[in-house]
Amino acid sequence: MKYFKAPESGYGKIFKISALLLVFTVSEAAISQSSQSPFPRQMAWTAYNLGTTGYNQAVAIGAMLREKFNVTLRVIPGQNDVSRLLPLKTGRVDFSANGVATYFAQEGAFQFAVSAWGPQPLRLIMVSNGLSNQSIAVASDTGVTSIEGLRGRRVAFVRAAPALNVSVEAHLACAGLTWDDVVRVDFPGYEANWNGIINGNVDVGFGATVSGPPYRLEASPRGITWLPVPHDDEECWSRMLAISPYFTKHNATRGAAISDDNPLEAGTYPYPLLTTMETQDNDLVYALTKALNENYDDYKDSDPGAIGWALERQVFDWVVPYHEGAVNYWREIGVWTDEIEEHNRELIRRQEVLAAAWSEVTSQNIRNPEEFQTAWMQVRAQHLDAAGFDPVWR
Repeated sequence: MKYFKAPESGYGKIFKISALLLVFTVSEAAISQSSQSPFPRQMAWTAYNLGTTGYNQAVAIGAMLREKFNVTLRVIPGQNDVSRLLPLKTGRVDFSANGVATYFAQEGAFQFAVSAWGPQPLRLIMVSNGLSNQSIAVASDTGVTSIEGLRGRRVAFVRAAPALNVSVEAHLACAGLTWDDVVRVDFPGYEANWNGIINGNVDVGFGATVSGPPYRLEASPRGITWLPVPHDDEECWSRMLAISPYFTKHNATRGAAISDDNPLEAGTYPYPLLTTMETQDNDLVYALTKALNENYDDYKDSDPGAIGWALERQVFDWVVPYHEGAVNYWREIGVWTDEIEEHNRELIRRQEVLAAAWSEVTSQNIRNPEEFQTAWMQVRAQHLDAAGFDPVWR
């Protein structure tokens, strides 16, 4: 039996076509929404120079972001602390794979103790705590095997890099030495510092044991010897921490001339530190923290120091506070405790005290740079003392 089908009216056809278009539009929007990346198509970070472990790790993370989230990460190498943090401060980059200068900038100390800088409201996202140390090394052909033996030796000083120079000063203090007891040789950057040792222009440098330049020194005719900082020498550590409170005792098993069978007993601090400004978008920070943690396996073997990004190697109670977006993620996965939260709030309070001190000094309109720095460090110490914090530097 055949059934007769009446022809559709023009209105019926229009209705069906409109309905189909609506379905396609809604479906397309849903697909677009479900596949939308939490990241911008492009991001920019600063990092240490080409060849350093910090730069290598940032590039490896960039490869992961490109593969997983179609993000192009531009890693900009910086010669010194200012060149890495200035683009972050001015908004030219989103993050910095920085060193301990993040702490110095928070404190408004050293080259950040000038009117153009002052204490910065910096925040951490994640840090790398690898199997390496941040240590002082000497060319093996000098025959020096202890920090005491550095008296009279040529020691590298990297201009505009207090992260390196203060750490060297702290190591010298371990043996009761100062810069006056050694021959200071200035260099324009971290890489130049190590090239100077290889070329015989200087004898001593400081850096990450897994960084590229120390491996080159190890392979050179001069060779490399890392100087131990014995963990049971409490006087040494007391003098060292009075200058650089960011160090912790650590036995390194990775690095140039270092292995499980030949560890280095000395000190370390997180490096690199993925740093941003307090004002950075919470959702972006949350997404980046999550991506770094959940995709750790994709970049952990890219560099000897990359193992330090593992969740179990994170340090949440260091000397710089964490960003709210990162805290939201760490709290969500259950690793952010009440004790860590209290510590983080105290670090933020310290930054607020520093900001108040900075406002007091800048309101005085001191034009002479040396007078300004002297006034700032005095007021800074007064405010921190009054708030119950250790100024560290006065």
